[in-house]
Order: sequence, then structure tokens, then C-alpha cells
Amino acid sequence: MARIAIVTGGTRGIGKAICRQLTADGCRIAALYVSNDKEADLCRNEFGIAVLKCDVGDFGQCQAAVEDVERRLGPVDILVNNAGMTRDAALHKMTPEQWSDVLRVDLFSVFNMCRQVIGGMRARGFGRIVNISSINGQKGQFGQTNYCAAKAGVIGFTKALALETAAKGVTVNAIAPGYIDTDMVAAVSAEILETIKAGIPVGRLGRPAEIARCVSFLASDEASFITGATLSANGGQYMTG
Repeated sequence: MARIAIVTGGTRGIGKAICRQLTADGCRIAALYVSNDKEADLCRNEFGIAVLKCDVGDFGQCQAAVEDVERRLGPVDILVNNAGMTRDAALHKMTPEQWSDVLRVDLFSVFNMCRQVIGGMRARGFGRIVNISSINGQKGQFGQTNYCAAKAGVIGFTKALALETAAKGVTVNAIAPGYIDTDMVAAVSAEILETIKAGIPVGRLGRPAEIARCVSFLASDEASFITGATLSANGGQYMTG
């Protein structure tokens, strides 16, 4: 029987690549998104998957979205918390809104979504949760105290939830991508982007499909002995950080 998966931030960039990969793996997918209706329609038409609008920083919207998915597709077996945003500024210039917006979307969303599915996964004795963190949650980054705090928090959350669910057949892991060729990275100036590339030992940005394959493995039945782990996929950049 096909596994049922939810991917947050699932209609663009890394999230879209994850939807493509999990669909190829035979999963039935629901992708959540918040604002870009055009990309959502393209994703729905390309993959033939369920696409739902949901602000994952809002607990009530997450509850309603998961209930909708379970009515349409069935109980959720796999949750990929991929949704994220940046609002960069040095701390002495950062506004409370820049801080809270990023924490709400990048960290609080992980609680909001996991809380909806964890009871059912425990009861059924199976679940795969994959949380997308970041290299910057491991090493820090200038102008990203909000983003780095959120992504480091994702790693701590992952370890704690993994301990809570290890005996219940539910694994919880994180992936910490380096700089990936997405719209978010494309918004960086060409000069800064060249500096970033120069610090990556493999000499290039990562590809969304490469992160999707990491998710595919951690979400598989074969990954049952891996939990509480953080998989760093950064082209060796962390060694030079």
C-alpha cells in the first residue's frame, strides 16, 4: 500500500524536488504552500498530487490541513517539514517582526505539523518525520541570527522527538543542506554567490534533487535504524566553515 506523505513548502525549490522524488517512490503526496498559487497549480498538474494552501506558522491551519489530507488520502505516514523563509539583518538592525516571522515559519511550524501527526504514527507503529534544517543552523551566519536560531532549534527538536518515539516505530531525522540552487539562493548578489561557491569544496551549489534523494532514503522502510540524526549535505562546506 502506498505511503501517505505531507511536504510543507512543497511546490517550489527543494520542496518540489521532494514531491517529485516521493511520487516516483510510489507515495501519495499532499504539498502545502502559503502564497504562490501559480507554482501550486503547476505542481498539482505536473505530479497529480493534492496541493493545499496552509500557513504552517498557524497551529489551527495546520490542524485543518492535516485533517483534510487524511480525509482525502488516509493517515499520514511521512511528514517532511521543509517550509522556510529568511528575513536577514544584523541583530542590531533586526526588527521584532523579522525575528518572529522567521521563528514562526521555520521553527514553530515544525511543532505545529508534528503535533498533528505524531499521535496517529505512534498508534499505528510507523512514521517517518524528516525536518529540513540548514548548514547555517550548525555553523551560524552573519545577518541570520533569526534563521540560524530557528534551524538550530529544528535540530534540537528532532533529537528530542526521536527519543520520544524511537520505541514506537517512528523515526525523526533532520537534513542540513548547504547552499542549494533555489530561488532563495538566486536572490543573493552575484558577488556574494561567487564567494559562497569558493567556500564549497566540491565547487558548486547543491541541486534540489540531491536533497530530495536524502529525504527519500530517510523516509523509507529501510531507514528504520536511523533516528535522531542530522544528515549534512553541503558539498563539504562544513569542513571549511
